[in-house]
Amino acid sequence: MTSFSSYLPDDLDHALLVGRVWRQTTNGSGPCVVVVRGGEVFDISRTAPTVSDLFDRGDLAKLAREAAGESLGHVGDLIESTLGSHREERQPYLLAPCDLQPIKACGVTFAVSLLERVIEEQAGGDPTKAEEVRAAITRLIGTDLSKIKPGSDAAIKLKEELQRRGAWSQYMEVGIGPDAEVFSKSQPMSAVGLSADIGLLAASKWNNPEPEIVLAVNSKGEVVGATLGNDVNLRDIEGRSALLLGKCKDNNGSCAMGPFIRVFDEHFTLDTVRETSVSLRVEGADDGFLLEGISHMREISRDPLDLVSQTWGKHHQYPDGFMLFLGTMFSPIKDRDAPGGGFTHHLGDRVTISAPPLGALVNTVRLSTEIAPWTFGVRALYANLAARSLLNLG
Repeated sequence: MTSFSSYLPDDLDHALLVGRVWRQTTNGSGPCVVVVRGGEVFDISRTAPTVSDLFDRGDLAKLAREAAGESLGHVGDLIESTLGSHREERQPYLLAPCDLQPIKACGVTFAVSLLERVIEEQAGGDPTKAEEVRAAITRLIGTDLSKIKPGSDAAIKLKEELQRRGAWSQYMEVGIGPDAEVFSKSQPMSAVGLSADIGLLAASKWNNPEPEIVLAVNSKGEVVGATLGNDVNLRDIEGRSALLLGKCKDNNGSCAMGPFIRVFDEHFTLDTVRETSVSLRVEGADDGFLLEGISHMREISRDPLDLVSQTWGKHHQYPDGFMLFLGTMFSPIKDRDAPGGGFTHHLGDRVTISAPPLGALVNTVRLSTEIAPWTFGVRALYANLAARSLLNLG
């Protein structure tokens, strides 16, 4: 049995963790903002009724360390109740750690994902053609694009050469051009957290997890922390047309984050994120399939702050802050069902995304039509907070 500690940062005693739990209180049940200090969980909803409110506080780190709150016990107990197969109303369990923030995502920020997006496009969403296309693309442009800085003179020259050969792609444009791909991944309040089911569209036959680090950014454009995320990807549908990106990316259970957002302080900074390695593990429930891999944030083609500035600024504000997926560094291609067939999910797959300073996010793959529907949105949140006397609207 996996220990609860494997879901938490390896330096838990130093980590400032912010999250959300669903729990029963004296005024009824609902989502509560929690912090973890030295392994103990505290409900600080009286100080900050939403994570968005908390992240706009200038004394965020101090609040995470010192804000008064009701103790909910050891974080290990919270993890275990979250992982339980039958969640009980009287036991708190973790939700996705964000609330009012829109969820944005960056695409093709790593060389490997750039190549795989080009392959999807060239294969027209047909997984049986992927291996042949991959070999042809590799012969033409190679596999190491990580040393080309987007928007640089070298990138412009490569673009001109690929255009001359008829090999330019819209994915190459955002991969090595000056403008990053930033899209709306999911709606506020729609993300799922640790141990929740993630959803695939039934029409998709070629899909995969996208393990990523997700930045938490406040309304002033300040990066205040980070968490783990799964930007579930439907390769066949996006491969048919990039205009189907919204259909691929935003559906029931297609966005997972957690377990907690780790707040920046002297022990954890943006430089930690830049040097973090992220691991992926997929365990098949029906076929014993195992996929494992590790990738490194230092291979990202655009600095995280560049991606933030392309999202937030004078051109676009986010008054509730936002969550920003930094792009996947891992595109699974290991054959699963047939030689040359590559990877696709089976229902029941257990997906684990982990990084030493952030812990581990674990979810199970289902169909979007068969998992719990999304019914608790922003209006429901504010009605719930008001009913529990957690809002001061005066």
